[in-house]
Amino acid sequence: MPDPTRGTDHAGRRSKRFLTPLQKYEIYLQLVRHEATMAEAAERWQVDRSTIMRIRTVAKEGALEALARSRPGAKAAQRDFELEAARADAARLGEALKEMAVKLMLVEGKGAWG
Repeated sequence: MPDPTRGTDHAGRRSKRFLTPLQKYEIYLQLVRHEATMAEAAERWQVDRSTIMRIRTVAKEGALEALARSRPGAKAAQRDFELEAARADAARLGEALKEMAVKLMLVEGKGAWG
């Protein structure tokens, strides 16, 4: 039974319903827990059965991919090249500042500072 509050497109078909990721996850959980069949979930969420099938497939593939990438134990720290470059630059500038302070002290003498 089509929802009377949803519009139709130019061909008279029911307009698309866009589900949030949280709604898609809830649908997937209902299917996994056997709380609803695909037909029941499609009717409840007012989407096509193919949408429910796609949500189930994408969730399963995503879970399998994530599990395949996961490894037991502590993760190795990934190198942050930008941070390393910034630290090297800061160290270089710190050394340059020290050299300038020594030169200034030699030229003006210690007495001029205080």
